[in-house]
Amino acid sequence: MSIASEPTPTILPPLDDAAVASIGDYRANTLWRLTLRRLFRQKSAVLGMIMLGILIFSAIFAPIIAPYDTEKPLIGIENVSKRQGPCIHLLGCPADQPQHLMGIDGNFRDVFSRVIYGTRVSLYVGLLTVGFAVITGTLLGAIAGFFGGWADNVIMRILDVVLAFPFLLLAIAIVSVLGPGLTNAMLAIAIISIPAYARVTRASVLSVREMDFIEASRALGASNWHILFNRILPNALPPLIVVATLGIATAILDTAALSFIGLGAQPPTPEWGAMLAQERNQVFSAPHLVFFPGLAIMLTVLSFNLLGDGLRDALDPRLVHGGGVAKE
Repeated sequence: MSIASEPTPTILPPLDDAAVASIGDYRANTLWRLTLRRLFRQKSAVLGMIMLGILIFSAIFAPIIAPYDTEKPLIGIENVSKRQGPCIHLLGCPADQPQHLMGIDGNFRDVFSRVIYGTRVSLYVGLLTVGFAVITGTLLGAIAGFFGGWADNVIMRILDVVLAFPFLLLAIAIVSVLGPGLTNAMLAIAIISIPAYARVTRASVLSVREMDFIEASRALGASNWHILFNRILPNALPPLIVVATLGIATAILDTAALSFIGLGAQPPTPEWGAMLAQERNQVFSAPHLVFFPGLAIMLTVLSFNLLGDGLRDALDPRLVHGGGVAKE
């Protein structure tokens, strides 16, 4: 009686580092493709991207869109009056009068041109401020979360001291020491924004560093810095991206607040907060002078908030790794 021999199991050759890296890149690319697909399926996120696209277009082509100089008064150039209301020919304004879509401010300057150029200032402030805060906060949070021990205690305790002060009050104190100006206002907002990004990064690093693929990298002899910057940080980026997107809106609002009280952008810089401060006493006699800059701030902040909410839903691990994506 013959006994059937069991099939010999097939032993696959071990994967080299290049193969492992290619598999990781494929998984990362697939994750980001699924995330973008989910993002474009959310109406609020799409609306935010459309609004933000219009703002970016206005900032890039401001010299073409804006019909007048933002700093030069129109006295002696056109027959205009101080704080003149909007004049739009399509809405019945006489054709013999020069067209000013948002009126004239108290210094005989075209409000529409200043609002358009203010888009440049606000986007520049938001992106540069948050970029500096994200880079610094990410490095501090990653070092604190990965190495732990005394490094974690020293870094996080210093950041706790910064968080102990009211946000805007600390910004006012920093600008008061450094001196009024847009650059100093951006630096103050960036400094007080660092703890938020450091805490988010630290929490992500603490969760990622305990995963199996990190132990595999250690077993292969990878250095701590290689593991931190090539294995852990790429996997800790999704929550940081969401916080940074929402942080841009906060930075724009805080800069406008500092400019409103005279510590941010200085005249004649076309910044929306400074425009509101200049004409704040004319809210009833010439409401268009505060309405249009305020509307620009609201739409800009709303666009980043809508995009940030969409990114948060698209990058939610319960949705990306759960049944919602598996059904696609």
